[in-house]
Amino acid sequence: MSGARLTSIESLGVTLLGDWRRPGGVTFAFTERTGGVSPQPFDSLNLGDRCGDDEACVRRNRARALAALGGEGLLRRLVNPLQVHGTNVVVVDDGTDEGVEEARRKAQEGADAIVCTVSDVPVLLCYADCVPVVLTAPGAFAVVHSGWRGTIERISAKALRVLCEASGAAVADVRAYVGPHVGVADYEVSAELAQRFVAEFGEGACQPGNHLDLGFCVAQALHDAGVSADALASCDVSTASATNRFFSYRASGGTCGRHGALAFIPGGAKGEV
Repeated sequence: MSGARLTSIESLGVTLLGDWRRPGGVTFAFTERTGGVSPQPFDSLNLGDRCGDDEACVRRNRARALAALGGEGLLRRLVNPLQVHGTNVVVVDDGTDEGVEEARRKAQEGADAIVCTVSDVPVLLCYADCVPVVLTAPGAFAVVHSGWRGTIERISAKALRVLCEASGAAVADVRAYVGPHVGVADYEVSAELAQRFVAEFGEGACQPGNHLDLGFCVAQALHDAGVSADALASCDVSTASATNRFFSYRASGGTCGRHGALAFIPGGAKGEV
């Protein structure tokens, strides 16, 4: 397959950003906030179940997002971790009901990346400014949540290593996708934190005024781990500026829904490698 790319489509009223060639047989997308059933301030396709929205609305939204991706009927097998801004990676390598339940248990203990090597097990992580990352390999994928803590700890590179170990893929077989996140112009941090990032990732990590470029840092971590520039695609729309399309914790003052990164391998999927 040629290099990674992201394009937007609308399916069943849900707007999705993904690579529709299904790299490695993986179906995935970053969702936008429209097309769901949640009321304000979670309107409308809120996929997060820990932000104050009604549980029934969240469940309906997740079912809608899965159906829009072609995964109707897989909600009962969804793995959605408790995200704790750490670097724990949970591997889903058993597609039986018992195996999925065990993966869910481990994920609920706290994880910010899930690697999956089995079919018909959808994985969802949720965001409202942090960086969503999807990594695809032949017959396997990883979904990563990278806030500033995870970014400086290079969680995406760690997930890449685990993905390659679990799937047997080479780094050259992996495609990386960085989803919508807070942009550098909208993300001012302390001088001390800015300097920590510059020390870790180089001058490109920050812009004048201590504006942190999380997307640059995530991409740099993946490039340092062996992912080529052609194998990485990024959405550069800032969630804090495009609140009509995405949820933003910073722009909303802390009360909002969550968009998601959602991925699964359809049973019998072949896809392009």
